[in-house]
Order: sequence, then structure tokens, then C-alpha cells
Amino acid sequence: MSSDDMPRLVTWHNGDPVSGPFSAAEMDRRQALLREHFATEAIDAALFTSMHNIGYFSGFIYCSFGRRYGFIVDHDKATSISAGIDGGQPYRMTHGDNVTYTDWRKDNFWFAVQGLAKDVKRLGVEFDHLTLDNKAQLEAALPGVELVDVGVATMWMRTIKSQEEIDHITLGAQTADIGGQACFDAIGAGVPEHEVALASTQAMVRHIAKSFDFAELMDTWTWFQSGINTDGAHNPVTNKKIETGDILSLNCFPMIFGYYTALERTLFCESVSDEHLRLWQVNVDVHEAGLKLIKPGAKCNDIAIELNDIYRQYDLLQYRSFGYGHSFGVLSHYYGREAGVELREDIDTELVPGMVVSMEPMIMIPEGQPGAGGYREHDILVITEDGAENITGFPYGPEHNIVPA
Repeated sequence: MSSDDMPRLVTWHNGDPVSGPFSAAEMDRRQALLREHFATEAIDAALFTSMHNIGYFSGFIYCSFGRRYGFIVDHDKATSISAGIDGGQPYRMTHGDNVTYTDWRKDNFWFAVQGLAKDVKRLGVEFDHLTLDNKAQLEAALPGVELVDVGVATMWMRTIKSQEEIDHITLGAQTADIGGQACFDAIGAGVPEHEVALASTQAMVRHIAKSFDFAELMDTWTWFQSGINTDGAHNPVTNKKIETGDILSLNCFPMIFGYYTALERTLFCESVSDEHLRLWQVNVDVHEAGLKLIKPGAKCNDIAIELNDIYRQYDLLQYRSFGYGHSFGVLSHYYGREAGVELREDIDTELVPGMVVSMEPMIMIPEGQPGAGGYREHDILVITEDGAENITGFPYGPEHNIVPA
């Protein structure tokens, strides 16, 4: 039998659908928001290809490994498109139906798209995720179909969290606190960075596992940095050994069903120089000022501008390395970003109840200068009707985070 005679699509409804962290009503709410947008913009259906939007609207987080994945939502149904290598897991995790394409022909993914979008005239796609190659293949599969962007609209949908999402993110923040304590307890002179990170990650994974009847345990990680390695927020873990007096940075990142949360703290091993202490305290002051500024009605750029003034008073603004915070939700270090809610000078979004944002000021003093290293504190806040709730519990600052011998 030749490959042309083999099935191009199969239905692998293997086992029963598995309940993720959100109720069917919550998933229906998200898809209903999408269909309201369809009605307003005269869109017949949308093909999502990004991990974050497929995760948000279906509950399924795919593992690409060079293959294509999709989620097609029209006015009546929703169907994920997955590769045969994943068996029935995409079906079990999808809020909706699933179709599986086989490896027998290289264009079988697009064959599945053709079948699910055969009557579509206006198709929503994510302009910020659709590559030139995939766009050409999509246009060849659906000739004459008009492609319209839904990436921006869905980003704004995701910025406002439901109560179920807030509860889920709160669990993530609590998990990060547990990772932070495990990290703190593992720190010591002569201990390699990777051993500290392993202790933190294991503690978080075990807490996630205990928190759900069923959980997909993937992608929780820790970046723990010491000395010069603290100069970048996303510097990877190394095998460098901690030294007495080192500036340290813990970054605990639990990942729970596609939702990332974070705890980030500045610490010192056993002792801290006077200049390190001064700089650390300035950054803590900025952090505390920022926590007070986060509330409904505040604008992202106004927060950034006001915090800039504090750094400027100490002649430290030139050492600020990125914005002051960002939105939380379905995101990761390799997918997703609600870029409309970033605490930066070029973002004028107004904070509203239901948003979830971080406050995370950072300065980086170059090697060779007194007080060299990266300083960063990070809390997560939920915007409420009359203020903001800080859901991060791990302590910060010199009173708490000079790790004793």
C-alpha cells in the first residue's frame, strides 16, 4: 500500500475528555467572547496556530517538535488539529472536538484545515504568529479566502481574567512562594547554581501535583543566578558555585496548564557590601512605590514615568534594564504575551479590574563598579474594583534575604 492510499485524517478519541483547571462554563465563556467578535467583524471562523491562543480557547497546550497544530473555531463548533504522534491526548484536553492528521503526506495539516473551513469566506488568523511560509500554504489551501487579524483582539480578551483564572493564577503565585523557600534553603557558599534551581523546581512540581486530581506537569522551571550571572533577568542556570558575598537572584516559574507565574528576589550569600546594600535598598524603594501605584485607572506609562523619577534622583536610571512589569495569564518563556499591558513609557493602557500585572523593577550595575550585579524584586497583583491585591507572599529586602551561613 502506498502512502497515497493511507488515511490523511483519523479520529483518535482515545479515552474520555479530561477536566483541566477550568470549568466547561469558563471555556464556553471564552469561546463565546470570540464568537461575539466574529459577529462584530463579519468573520466566519478563526484558525489559531499559537500555543497561547490554542491553550486559552481550547485548553490544549501542544508540543510542536516541527509539526503544525491548529484550533478552528466557527460560529457553531470548535476543533483542534493535532499530529498523530500525540495520540489521543489533544482530544482529551480540548474543549471541543479534535481531528488528527497523519504523517503519510506532508500537507495533511492543510487538508484538515480545508475540511474544517470549507465554507469560510473571511478567516481570522494571528498575524503576529503566521509565518510567511504558513501564510502561503494557507492561501493555497483556501484560495480566495480573506485573511483578517484576530491576534490583537484575542490579546485584549485575555487581559481581563475571570474569577476562575484569578484563582488559578493565585495558586501559581503560592507555588512560586514554595519554590522560593526551597531556593532560599538550598543556598550556601560552594553550592552550584544548578543545585539550588533543582531544589526549587522539584518543590514547585510536587506542589502542583498535590493541588490537582489530574495535572499535566510540564515546563515549571527555575533560573537561579549568582554574581555576574545576575546581570540579565533571563540568564540561564549555570554550574557556577556561589561565593560568600555574592549577589543572588532567584526566579521561580511554576507553569500550570499553560499559565506561568513568577517570583523574583534579590538575595546575598552571608554578607553584603555597603554599596550593594545601598543599591538594593533603592530598588526596594522603587518596588514599594510601584506597588502603591498599581490600581484601577492608572496608566501603564504614567507608572513607568513616576518610577523613573526615583531612579533619576539616585542617578541610577541609566542602569534600568527593562520595563516595570507585565500582564500575566497564558504565557511562557517561549510563547504568549499580552503586550498591551506592559508597564513601559510607550504603553498608555489603563489598568482595569480583572487585569493581573507584575511589579518588577530592575537595575544592573556593570562588573567592575562598586555594587555590581542585577537587582530585581517581583510581585504579582490582581487589579480589583478599588485597588490591587498582592498575591505574592515571599518576603523581599535586606531584612529577609541575606542568607546566613
